[in-house]
Amino acid sequence: MENQIGEALAGLGRYSQEVEAALTDLQRQEVVSRIWRKDHTVWKPEPREITNRLGWLDAPRLMGEQVAALNSFAGEIREAGFQHVVLLGMGGASLGAEVLRQTFGCAAGHPEFMVLDSTVPSWVRAVTEVIQPAHTLFLVSSKSGGTIETSLLYKYFRHLVEEAAGKEAAGRNFVAITDAGTPLARLAEEEMFRRVFFNPPDIGGRYSVLSYFGLVPAALMGIDLTSLLSRADGMCQRCVSEVSAAENPAAWLGATIGALGQRGRDKLTLITSPSISSFGLWLEQLIAESTGKEGKGILPVAGEPLVEPAHYGDDRLFIYLRLEGDDNAAIDGAIKRIKASGQPVVVLRLRDRYDLGAEFFRWELATAVVGAMLGINPFDQPNVQGAKDATKRVLEEYQTSGRLPAVETSGSLSDLLAQARPGDYFAVMAYVRQTPEIDGALTGLRRKVLERYHISTTAGYGPRLLHSTGQLHKGGPNSGLFFMVTADHEPDLPIPGEPYTFGVLADAQALGDLQTLCSLGRRVVRVHLGSADEASFGALAQELG
Repeated sequence: MENQIGEALAGLGRYSQEVEAALTDLQRQEVVSRIWRKDHTVWKPEPREITNRLGWLDAPRLMGEQVAALNSFAGEIREAGFQHVVLLGMGGASLGAEVLRQTFGCAAGHPEFMVLDSTVPSWVRAVTEVIQPAHTLFLVSSKSGGTIETSLLYKYFRHLVEEAAGKEAAGRNFVAITDAGTPLARLAEEEMFRRVFFNPPDIGGRYSVLSYFGLVPAALMGIDLTSLLSRADGMCQRCVSEVSAAENPAAWLGATIGALGQRGRDKLTLITSPSISSFGLWLEQLIAESTGKEGKGILPVAGEPLVEPAHYGDDRLFIYLRLEGDDNAAIDGAIKRIKASGQPVVVLRLRDRYDLGAEFFRWELATAVVGAMLGINPFDQPNVQGAKDATKRVLEEYQTSGRLPAVETSGSLSDLLAQARPGDYFAVMAYVRQTPEIDGALTGLRRKVLERYHISTTAGYGPRLLHSTGQLHKGGPNSGLFFMVTADHEPDLPIPGEPYTFGVLADAQALGDLQTLCSLGRRVVRVHLGSADEASFGALAQELG
């Protein structure tokens, strides 16, 4: 990967001097050197939730020592005759694996790999209808070992496997990825899981893609772990403390994001070549959950439709991940027009898909640098826990009264958007099953909002977003216009041994999210659809004319 810093500076135009000044400041403060020394004072005076979250710096080297064992495990699973692998996890336990799945697919001879990070009944049912439980391996992935969605999905699929294969043999269909000593680790021992992978405890969830959370799935897909990790380690070596900030690819990227973000360009708009479009799923969580707190934050804008430059506000930084050999003609043309309009644009070039390993590490370190520039702790997620607590209270009320609390917001989509100001962003939060048709409808809605109101747009599916952009929604600046969409769950799906269904759980998570946003004075509107289909979502866009 050639040095791209000179090209990138040129793409920043009038902002290049500000970035160079930021790099000089980073060098003077020895920020990168202190990060490598794992000095918590780079971010905060106290070490809590910092010193025990820096293991990702060593992950490329440490995990390189586990490649042979991981490949051997993947061979064991193939020989056992499993036809599917289903990952049950949320946030950092699933998003990296989903990016790898969408980017690489599964190699010939390997079981089909699926990620389930939703409690929406139709989504759970869609996975259930594809697999044969007795011939499916389930990866139960949770750093804390107590993630409610993961725990309940495990209960559901454990019941199906026991029905199909018998209670005594069922444990062989389950593998845990977690920290040592967690409830999941104890459960795995008690219920005789096939295997437990104990992740290094000093690696946080959203920084874990180059640890077991990302690499066990990668091995099962047949991805070349040696190539992936060698690219990551190569980037790591280019970013070590001995390299000056001005020549350090991650420090340069972090300085660019931080410097422009502090000057109002806090909407980091990611554009990718088609084959690596899923990278935004992982990056959304990394950036939003790491920086969105204390009223500050960088908003990652991923998957937004490209429009004419006149529709973009002056709060953007465009970063283009360009994969050589991909179908880039249309995107290259759009980028050229955006750059000509005076918007700051950074182009990061990837030789092939395995350069994602390098990008994973580059962006992790860059995000840590942004945290230092903003003066926040990029490794905690205080508002994520607040949303979990709200969900718990809603479920407790349901179990007491037999119904969910009534929480409504006034107004319509048009009323919400009428409040738009320069520097705001529009966020769709859809608590429905993701399908290509709904993806298309949401893209159409985002395009209309972007072209009419000239504000950034994001879209996420609940409850996944609670473990990702939800932190920035609640802890970041009050610049969001939040549009929540829920729908009926017909038919619903029971959870073995629980007094509520998956539908009730999904609705409780949406209500907990809504309550929390309202309590923080966020501008939010909720619309409930009778049916979560393309026509219903298309009608939302029609409301805007």
